[in-house]
Amino acid sequence: MKSALTTTARGVNIGEASAVSGVSAKMIRYYESVALIRPAGRSDAGYRLYGETDVQTLRFLRRARNLGFSVDHMRQLLALWRDEKRASADVKRLVLVHVAALDAKAREIAEMSSALRHLAEQCEGDHRPDCPIIDNLATVTDLNNRRPSAPAPGDAERPVPLSPFR
Repeated sequence: MKSALTTTARGVNIGEASAVSGVSAKMIRYYESVALIRPAGRSDAGYRLYGETDVQTLRFLRRARNLGFSVDHMRQLLALWRDEKRASADVKRLVLVHVAALDAKAREIAEMSSALRHLAEQCEGDHRPDCPIIDNLATVTDLNNRRPSAPAPGDAERPVPLSPFR
């Protein structure tokens, strides 16, 4: 099968590597700066040149990034990909750690969505300035995101809002 790259004897420039891999030139430079890809060769004019192996690595990184892997996990996945003697259990373990983190994030997002939906249901959405959404966002909480303890008798029952003018 013939490569889609129109290579020079030494490789393709960063623009073409970007086009065929789906990774932006900026990300290619970033991946090089954090050593996810090897430093590119250079043309006589000083332009970066990438070979077929580099482009395959960029495609691998694009897919890993699209699946939400961190740079550290992408580095580990690359090492496993390149290791022909790897144990698939190592790959699976890494992926399942990532799945657990994604599941936790999905739960957090679902909780945020539910809280916002509840707040929206409490808001009349009319011409009056009273808005339970704004009141809730401006409520003073402690460092653990809890509201202060119950007010003392005689104190206002409403949470203490933060002033936007401090």
